[in-house]
Amino acid sequence: MSKFKKKKKGLPAISTASLPDIVFMLLFFFMVSTTMRETDLLIKKPVLPTATEVKKLEHKSLVSTIYVGKSNNEKILGDKIQVNDKIIDVKDVPSFILSERALRKEEEVKYMTTSIKADKEANVGTILDIKEQLRDINALKISFSTTKGGDISKNY
Repeated sequence: MSKFKKKKKGLPAISTASLPDIVFMLLFFFMVSTTMRETDLLIKKPVLPTATEVKKLEHKSLVSTIYVGKSNNEKILGDKIQVNDKIIDVKDVPSFILSERALRKEEEVKYMTTSIKADKEANVGTILDIKEQLRDINALKISFSTTKGGDISKNY
């Protein structure tokens, strides 16, 4: 009598049909949960003034932010102006705005806003100089960043 051995089949192949679904689900998760790079402040974090009428900006991608505040270095006096990750002078503000405009589509330029985040102890003259430079290049949409304040009667 002969013995027949059954051929053992190996483990079945792993199905890869759901692999693309898993990859796209992970990709979507990381796209949603990742934040975009924030600006590293080279100045002291500005303490924003309070306001009673606060409005959120609509198109945050079209906002160019200018920070005004004291330097981190205690030996340096006066207000410093920071854009992106560098300290600039007031006369360099127009070149910053023009370079931001160059990055945008032509139809988006008219919706661009310049946001000034100035410390509440910042010199008003510095802010007026920035506004004058912005006026010279016709960047007239300016927003001042504030925190939502309380009762206005306390200011009198």
